[in-house]
Amino acid sequence: MSYMLPHLGSKAEVDAAIRNVADRVLVLRFGRSEEPSCRHLDETLWKTSHDLSKMAEIYLVDVGAVPVYTHYFDITVTPSTIFFFNGQHMKVDYGSPDHTKFVGSFKSKQDFIDLVEVIYRGAMRGKLMVRSPIDPQNIAQYDLLYQGI
Repeated sequence: MSYMLPHLGSKAEVDAAIRNVADRVLVLRFGRSEEPSCRHLDETLWKTSHDLSKMAEIYLVDVGAVPVYTHYFDITVTPSTIFFFNGQHMKVDYGSPDHTKFVGSFKSKQDFIDLVEVIYRGAMRGKLMVRSPIDPQNIAQYDLLYQGI
């Protein structure tokens, strides 16, 4: 279903989306459309896009098209989903060391809808970090290795 959602193909397009989406959650899915895990996530995003249309805008970003953001957000595992609100990067406490992005695919549509609602309500209250409403058993756990440069 990745062909049903809008794609951002350059850094300028991603920058414009971050700047111009106002009073809604900006959902950026970083990944590759040909990967099965990305296709599963794209289907979930597409199925929920109509229900969340007043609360969120969803875009797909190919990790090869924007290496600046791929490096900045340290996207090594795809798919990774990043959230913004009024140009501010929204962080979510998933119970893992990384609060900047959701790594992997959502287990159900309702998990994604609940997460966007919590981010939206928290952002409307001025919060930059919210706690994830998703059951910890439904969140994929990855061992993150940080390398010093």
